Amino acid sequence: MSSALAVVIMAAGKGTRMKRDDIPKVCNLVLGKPLIQYVVDQAKGLSPSKIICIVGHQQEVVRKSLKHESVLFAEQTEQLGTGHAVQQTAPLLKNFCGDVIVLSGDVPLLKSSTLISLLNKHRQEKYSATVLTAITDDPKGYGRVLRTEDNLFDRVVEHKDATEAQLKIKEINSGIYVFNSEMLFNKLPEVSNSNAQGEYYLPDVLPLFKNAGAKVGVEICETFSEIQGINTVDELKTVEEKILASLEGV
Repeated sequence: MSSALAVVIMAAGKGTRMKRDDIPKVCNLVLGKPLIQYVVDQAKGLSPSKIICIVGHQQEVVRKSLKHESVLFAEQTEQLGTGHAVQQTAPLLKNFCGDVIVLSGDVPLLKSSTLISLLNKHRQEKYSATVLTAITDDPKGYGRVLRTEDNLFDRVVEHKDATEAQLKIKEINSGIYVFNSEMLFNKLPEVSNSNAQGEYYLPDVLPLFKNAGAKVGVEICETFSEIQGINTVDELKTVEEKILASLEGV
């Protein structure tokens, strides 16, 4: 990649539905490898100048699992939302000028080709932010992507804040983005927590970009399964089966 790039990985959550209290969700094993390692490998495939992992719950376990990687760590001591999490990386990116890709630490199936397409579109179209979305018949739990009358990006509405009409939308937010770093850290402090969860949502920075006259783009992922996060033991097993199948060339 020609321009400067940093990758931020969200890995501060507890993963309360994983039925294990001894490790954070991102350290659950898939084929003997921690979930977070799959995402670090995705990041390394982009040859970024920095990889930053946001840690919080049982962070010492996450740090230990990545001790052989050249990864920086940002600490989120309070779980105040994804926007707040990314803001914790600001000191590590203080003198950085370029693009920031945000990845989720529990999404191991994302293809390198998808990330490269996302980044290329972001740069070719000169967007200030680009959202990776997906289409699914079962969007429950995901933020819905609202479009304008011209079919351009409008905003993301989280599932718990959505109206009945918005819940019927099948285009969902993957939680994966590319941002212009300078604008991201300029606008993040303006994000409000006036929502059902009382959290600072990262997608809420996107309308602030638009209001400032910046272009926000959308890239639709080819398959929904690529961007599926893992929240339960059953989902962990399903992902393991898919990875195993891909390795066997099925």
